[in-house]
Amino acid sequence: MNEIKVGLLGLGTIGTGVAKLLMTNADLIAAKVGARITLKKIADLDITTDRGIALPADILTTNADEVLTDPEISVVIELIGGYEPAKRFVLKAIENGKHVVTANKALLALHGEEIYPAAARKGVEVLFEAAVGGGIPVISAIRGNMAANNFSTVFGILNGTCNYILTRMTKEGVDFADVLKKAQELGYAEADPTFDIEGVDTAHKLALLVSLCFGTRVTFSDIHTEGISSLSSVDIKFARDFGYKIKLLAIGKRDGDRVEARVHPTMIPVNNPLADVDGAFNAIRFTGDFIGPVMFYGRGAGMDPTASAVVGDIIEVSRNIVAGIGRRCAPLGYCDEAVATLPLKPMGEIESKYYIRFSAVDRPGVLARISGILGKYDISIESMVQSGRMAGEEVPIVIMTHEARESDVRTALDEIDTFDIITQKSQVIRIEDNLE
Repeated sequence: MNEIKVGLLGLGTIGTGVAKLLMTNADLIAAKVGARITLKKIADLDITTDRGIALPADILTTNADEVLTDPEISVVIELIGGYEPAKRFVLKAIENGKHVVTANKALLALHGEEIYPAAARKGVEVLFEAAVGGGIPVISAIRGNMAANNFSTVFGILNGTCNYILTRMTKEGVDFADVLKKAQELGYAEADPTFDIEGVDTAHKLALLVSLCFGTRVTFSDIHTEGISSLSSVDIKFARDFGYKIKLLAIGKRDGDRVEARVHPTMIPVNNPLADVDGAFNAIRFTGDFIGPVMFYGRGAGMDPTASAVVGDIIEVSRNIVAGIGRRCAPLGYCDEAVATLPLKPMGEIESKYYIRFSAVDRPGVLARISGILGKYDISIESMVQSGRMAGEEVPIVIMTHEARESDVRTALDEIDTFDIITQKSQVIRIEDNLE
């Protein structure tokens, strides 16, 4: 039987899972590929820590060049994460004619426009199934079975840490800071959780999904990004009262010749399937012109699910090698010359329904002043709640609007927040009633 030799950069949690899977299911993989896939070299700065798997000492190295320049290695697996030296390593692997498999969504979201053309010039593959949704096979579905569809929307719950926090806040009525601390204790959140809770990780993944679905170049810096750190249990309760749940939602929409790409806390109806995605699970929902709405659901992170996706990409590349096929599919699923640069719809032009929570002193005329400014900017009120009336003290006033323009809402709130009756900055959450 033929042998395909691969090299691994990074022996952290996911790298360990990949090595374990390649060794544990080696016979099964060989039966499906028609060749035995062998880990020839593993490079990591730390090759002494026990990872719980038996690895031959001679395949471990601290020198990445032993992977990148070895002429026998056909596929390089990049699992070190981050921007550098990952970018340099990936480009060097490509320059040396090696296929690349990576889980590095941050690298591709920021530097894909440099990496993809380099791979095209050398005729090699860049595969990244594990970069979005962990073990959920969403990217291969977009590039494969659903490739004939024009996609109109893609929505995603793409960060397990945020979803775990919001699920606990919803079910237990606890505040953000308390749940975050518990998530860190349980290992669901990093010691520095900024990338997760501020939406950066989700935006990296959305950049890839929008590029794949709409055939356009979208980078991380193009995406409007908000996190969940400003949410309170009060907002969760009001959302429930109005028939919604709050999720950190990645939103991609095709709007004529433009694209929307944004990440922010969003109220979605409790009867929508995305509202039932709880805990550390992820989900991605698409709408195609022929397939209609489709949702993928599963574990979005963790050693085993992510390793499964990485090895799935290795198997795809290996099958091509066995068949004598080079670069069968471009990374974004479109021929390189067909990838467009569709303009992004400015955030100020977005139209949505809004939940707005004001913290105001309870005195006569407050509601009139607030509603007067909203009316001035053509923001129509659908419903309103004022609870806990205690004359002279702070009370929450919650307003649900009809569809309004983002720029008008922001201008109105900037004006209202200067009133002496407003005790803190207004809380705004966008509402998505139609997730088709």
